[in-house]
Amino acid sequence: MYDEFADLWPLISTHEEYVREAGYWRDVLRMKLGPGRHEILELGVGGGHNLSHLSKDFLATAVDISEKMLAQCRKLNPDVPLHAGDMRTVRLGRKFKAVLIHDAIAYMLTEADLRQTFSTASEHLEPGGVFVTAPDYFRETFRSPRIEHTTNSNGDTELTLIEYQYDPDPSDTMMETLMLYLIRTAEGLRVEQDRHLHGLFPLQMWLDLMSEAGFTVEKHPYPVHDDGRESYLLVGTWKGNTRAVGRD
Repeated sequence: MYDEFADLWPLISTHEEYVREAGYWRDVLRMKLGPGRHEILELGVGGGHNLSHLSKDFLATAVDISEKMLAQCRKLNPDVPLHAGDMRTVRLGRKFKAVLIHDAIAYMLTEADLRQTFSTASEHLEPGGVFVTAPDYFRETFRSPRIEHTTNSNGDTELTLIEYQYDPDPSDTMMETLMLYLIRTAEGLRVEQDRHLHGLFPLQMWLDLMSEAGFTVEKHPYPVHDDGRESYLLVGTWKGNTRAVGRD
């Protein structure tokens, strides 16, 4: 998805799908930061669909680990400075009013990954700055297996995506997503398979690890999922020079 098929990203996840979600992010940022075009940083920006609905209201900078996804992001966000980097380790050497991580946070598989990511967020925040993230699932809200499918077309290519999500080992902090791509063009039908590992953590673990990292944490309702499952924007206010001693 993030390499060979990156050019199909607008069909895998359409820009229009993010309008409603982005509204919740905008509302939280306005609530916390007040009016003005505040400087924000998005980590794991992917194709930039969520950010594209925010970049007119805020001065954005963005990071992603995939150069090909950054190329997709650039098409929607031509005025946003983009950087290649891993959300666990990237350091831009500057501070922002807010750091955002949309659903790319799902690729953090262990507590150590989350601790590193929360440290990255704090390193890029001014005291009193805001960190916002939105896990797709919590341990309590995931029902295995789960199947979803979508079909989108740009006129030349029709893409049907079938996702099968399951938890092979409930004792660890990971789940799997198998993706089947049915790519139909004038040349015929191509079928490809993709496998992704995602993190799966209890809600309280998210709250505890963010607090441990030096954030005052709030849960804001985030009712954007079709199945109506419990979902939150996790909003952390950075306390400043607090530094927690993390466990691996």
